[in-house]
Amino acid sequence: MTELQRIVEALLFLSPEPVSTAELAVACDASEAEVDRAIDALEGSLAEGERGVVLRRVAGGHTLAADPVAEDAARRLLSRPRTPPLTQAQAETLTIVAYLQPVSRPEIARIRGVSSESAVGTLAERGLIEESGRSRFGAVVYRTTPLFEKLFGLAGLDQLPDPSRFDPTPDDERELRQRLLAAGEQRAG
Repeated sequence: MTELQRIVEALLFLSPEPVSTAELAVACDASEAEVDRAIDALEGSLAEGERGVVLRRVAGGHTLAADPVAEDAARRLLSRPRTPPLTQAQAETLTIVAYLQPVSRPEIARIRGVSSESAVGTLAERGLIEESGRSRFGAVVYRTTPLFEKLFGLAGLDQLPDPSRFDPTPDDERELRQRLLAAGEQRAG
């Protein structure tokens, strides 16, 4: 392992947030191409399965994460009160913001058919959405944050599922609902 690879690994270990190649290059006093090669080599050595961490590319950067084999043990070790799951209103609002951003609260309310003030406020408090300016009519517009991408495991918004490919039959919808409820109960338990 080269010195640059060790430095990149140490910086990723120390950073609680994903770090871009450009940020790593500045911190390492190296070119982005050199950092990219170091990241590729580090990713390869971590992917061999002999270590307890893996390199992930999320939210426009790089981060170290626990190897999935440690998931159950990590849950037991780190179990603590969790942030409450999203309500249906919050999930609907987050979906609208993710796909239509930047989008204003009146637009969200028009799409949902009900006021979304509380859902928007809660999502902003949790750091999943943020203000990104004003519409031409003066309304605050919202966008998703890097935390949203990180929590949903997205390298970028272009990885959001294509909504036009989702048109469930009533039976599919019922099955999906049951699977989602079962998954939620399993995560809570």
